[in-house]
Amino acid sequence: MIYQLFETQKWMDQNFRMTNRYIDDIVNLFGGNNLSTQHLYALREVSKRLEASDHKPHFNIKTIDVNHFGNDKHSYVIDQNVILRSPFCKLVEFEKVGLKDTKNFPNVLLVAPLSGHYATLLRDTVIRFLPDHNVFITDWENIRDISASEGEFNLDSYTELLVQYIEHFKGDIHLVAVCQPVVPVLTAVSYLAQNDSPYQAKSMTLMGGPVDASVNPGEVNKFALRMPMDWFERNMISTVPDSYKGRYRKVCPGFLMLNGFVSMNYKRHFESVINLYQNVLDNNVQGIKSFDKFYDEYRAVMDLSAPYYLQSVEKVFKNFDLPKGRLKYKGEKIKPASIKKTSLLMVEGSRDDISPLGQTYAAKHICSSIPSDNVHHYIQEDAGHYGIFSGTKFREQIYPVIQSFILSSEK
Repeated sequence: MIYQLFETQKWMDQNFRMTNRYIDDIVNLFGGNNLSTQHLYALREVSKRLEASDHKPHFNIKTIDVNHFGNDKHSYVIDQNVILRSPFCKLVEFEKVGLKDTKNFPNVLLVAPLSGHYATLLRDTVIRFLPDHNVFITDWENIRDISASEGEFNLDSYTELLVQYIEHFKGDIHLVAVCQPVVPVLTAVSYLAQNDSPYQAKSMTLMGGPVDASVNPGEVNKFALRMPMDWFERNMISTVPDSYKGRYRKVCPGFLMLNGFVSMNYKRHFESVINLYQNVLDNNVQGIKSFDKFYDEYRAVMDLSAPYYLQSVEKVFKNFDLPKGRLKYKGEKIKPASIKKTSLLMVEGSRDDISPLGQTYAAKHICSSIPSDNVHHYIQEDAGHYGIFSGTKFREQIYPVIQSFILSSEK
């Protein structure tokens, strides 16, 4: 029912937006300098920016500058190529068109979070990695648009895709997991190691993710523990309406995830809206663009498969199956202590309120067989959750650490 109510609300919003041209007519009729019409216009501009969007953004990465040996800088056009395709995810390559010496660049797979936002949330991450690496990303599909005939998607499905991707590169790959995927990445790497696969990733960088969500629990963790599983089933799961290809699928709707994201940092988002209102009144174009740059991406949300979502809540945030040695993949108990050949870097933000300090570092203890010289931990001071993979601190301080780690793992 909640999905149907959201669709009705979206229809009402669309009809409300049709009145925008009448608001513009009123503003023009009474003059743009009239105080009342200025506030009416500002209200219009704010209201149209607050609703959830199901439009999938584009990466919009056109070119990238590459410094070759001898400080020879060259600009390359970027093409997005689908390397592997499944109903649930595309493995996408960001090709530097015309670059011939790609073997001199390490292969990096950015494992994007599947937690309500599209992979484009990592646009800044991709841009920073591109000059020095061959970059690939997991481009997740919106489960709402996938026919139920394709089968369900759960944690095992997620891990299976990662195993396939590592095998596709024959192990010549560096995994960078941002937030949510740290558990499936560790699962896939462990599975290949404990089965003596010839294809094991060269390194894995785990960034601000719940390897052990029982450590230094934040509000997300406390909420998951406080609520019984049937609460999540009753309040977070809905059925996809007839109007979508994935009709009748059970999903956790993206708009519910967005409400959760906003409520976690309500004060900050409220202040952003107030600032936007004032920027519209002041005709502060730069301030408006700054708001749009962040929130156009932040509001773009996708649905999650109900089996995947519920398993994640139960196994990761309530039962802590991975650090407690209970997590299974295809019926086989996962043993991170089997990992020996894959180097490990853990990146955390000191002000991360989604995966607080220590939750990612827990990987060090369960990956106990990796040589100590190949295990590294980095804490970025004054960085929140999003600051560890985008923004100035990521670009100028965190990325060089990851780049150096990857280069050392190439040897």
